[in-house]
Amino acid sequence: MSKTADTPKKPRLTRRELERRRMLIRTMALGVAAVSAGLIGWYPVYKKVFDRLRPPGALDEDEFLAACIKCGQCVQVCPVEAIKLADGDEGYGLGVPYIDARAQACDFSCDAVQCVLACPTGALSHLIAKKEEVTMGFARLARPEACLAMKGLGFTGLARGDDFPGLLRYEEIDRWEPQPVASHPYELEICDLCVRECPIEGAITLEPLSIDYQDKRRVPTIHKSCVGCGTCEMICPAEPAAIVIDTELALEASA
Repeated sequence: MSKTADTPKKPRLTRRELERRRMLIRTMALGVAAVSAGLIGWYPVYKKVFDRLRPPGALDEDEFLAACIKCGQCVQVCPVEAIKLADGDEGYGLGVPYIDARAQACDFSCDAVQCVLACPTGALSHLIAKKEEVTMGFARLARPEACLAMKGLGFTGLARGDDFPGLLRYEEIDRWEPQPVASHPYELEICDLCVRECPIEGAITLEPLSIDYQDKRRVPTIHKSCVGCGTCEMICPAEPAAIVIDTELALEASA
């Protein structure tokens, strides 16, 4: 007798059993896909892939992400449209507000810090605002070799060119209405734009680079009163900017 004849035939699955098997496979595939999607969304936040400058009064990053409901109220009230909402590549950070200071600095001179007052959850802390201790980050001279003041050079013309869309409040023009940076030319013997346009008096100063009084070179020096609004980074005529804003995360990492 042949072996084939001795081998018992496997029972054929019924239609219902086949359907159940397909359903089980589909469910498992969907489960794997859901877990993968969750990990993908969680990874940029957990690893802090995007180190974003948050609006003034923001809580510590983890608390901020937990408290922010991505309502966009802060975006709507910002007088210079500095606040943007994160894109989908930031995972669970999608829709969370941030500021790109180089493109548009926070208008820290706006009265009552409107974004803080508009926040319905306290992700932008009202308590901090009332104490007038609102901070966003801290300025740093990142590229001293590009700084015009460090070279002892002046600056003439438009800080960021005639096509730059950024806005800034110039008190000598209008205390209340932000003006286009592209409409405000400068003629400076020594470039001091970061000092001149800083909304916080004394937050940045230009200090002599040597004891030689004929040496025109100056170094931008950032003081503790800096709030990290980003005006210095936005107005810097060097490309990329000689001075940048370090976020709270960056400061903690470098400590």
